[in-house]
Amino acid sequence: MSGRMMKTNDGDRLSQILPRLAEGEEERISIGDLVARLDHRAHTTLLVLFALPNVLPAIPGTSAFTGLPLVYLSLQLMLGQRPWLPGFIANRSFTREGLASVLAQAKPWLERSERFLHPRLGLLTRGRMEQAVGLLIFLLAVAVVLPIPFGNMLPALAIIFLSLGLLEEDGLWIILGLVTMAVGVVVFSTLLWALFKAAVFVFLGAFGYAP
Repeated sequence: MSGRMMKTNDGDRLSQILPRLAEGEEERISIGDLVARLDHRAHTTLLVLFALPNVLPAIPGTSAFTGLPLVYLSLQLMLGQRPWLPGFIANRSFTREGLASVLAQAKPWLERSERFLHPRLGLLTRGRMEQAVGLLIFLLAVAVVLPIPFGNMLPALAIIFLSLGLLEEDGLWIILGLVTMAVGVVVFSTLLWALFKAAVFVFLGAFGYAP
């Protein structure tokens, strides 16, 4: 893992910061390197970064790769600790070309979102509320990790909304994240119920009891 830190201006917004992660000459970049480069930007930027691939099209199987960093980072946010990942996660890597592709897809969406992000309803983004939001993101991150078909998109989207709300101190986006989380719970429960019914149908069919 490279110890080189990414130079950024504190006034830069997320849509300007993230594409710089794909700059450089290395063929592959590790998760630990990304954490090191974004350390001073705190948990929220990292949470957005690892949630993004789960909501972008044509990137199957990303939850197995990005889910664990989301779990660890959200738990640390909840506990008020610095971002840190164990070696078995930090040493995982992916191609710079693949990272550039993901960030290129995300940049227009982030730029449009930033037009509507403004400091407001600050009580929902500071102090104990930040840790409470960290708990919600942790629960969503666990849902992202679970191998439920199409079950990780809405939790990942809710993580992005909540993280952007904390990052820009915009309580309205915290509310938007909560609404998305509620919709995700409904969809997630429906998927689990459908899988349970399918499993019962197959089980009964194996013994000749299927209707």
